[in-house]
Amino acid sequence: MPNVQVVDMQGKKVSAVDLADSIFGIEPNAAVMHMMVVSYLANQRQGTQSALTRSEVSGGGRKPWRQKGTGRARQGSTRSPQWYHGGIVFAPKPRDYRFSVNKKVRRLAMKSAFSAKAQADEIIVIDEIALDEIKTAKIAAMLSAVGSEKKALIVLPAVDEKVIKSARNIEGVKTAQVNELNVYDILGADKLIIAKDALTKIEEVYA
Repeated sequence: MPNVQVVDMQGKKVSAVDLADSIFGIEPNAAVMHMMVVSYLANQRQGTQSALTRSEVSGGGRKPWRQKGTGRARQGSTRSPQWYHGGIVFAPKPRDYRFSVNKKVRRLAMKSAFSAKAQADEIIVIDEIALDEIKTAKIAAMLSAVGSEKKALIVLPAVDEKVIKSARNIEGVKTAQVNELNVYDILGADKLIIAKDALTKIEEVYA
């Protein structure tokens, strides 16, 4: 059973906690994590790109010159794709890029992501993440104290506007509640910083 130190916001060790084997101790499945990342990125696409094919571009109804005798290549329309102002070959059209992944695969991917972070020793548990005021410097000081100088994902048990607004100006730092977690953000973070109450919720949800 993986065991991690619990620290406070100043980086001082206050206790230790055992992580659930069923969530943080499985063999990571790279295939399902990849599937979830691809699904996440596909679902972010707006799919609103659009261009005109030769049948949709205005004009081009008259043959530009006769078929033979001019010395030039034969042309049937000034809106053919090779012409300036011509239509686009295989023009992109609005479409929905979303695709779904079944529930069991999603759960396995999340557990695999948590386990990968635990095995890489990239999980930091903090007894409580709370601020009296919106202050970016305090979050920056916390990250420095716990040894997270690069990309970090701060996991909160519930919406905390003071923490969220204090962290959003720090480059590479994201915040999320337990119900917002996704494989893409977990794997993209160098450190997964979890509030102790949020850890309890994670184990309740994914146990």
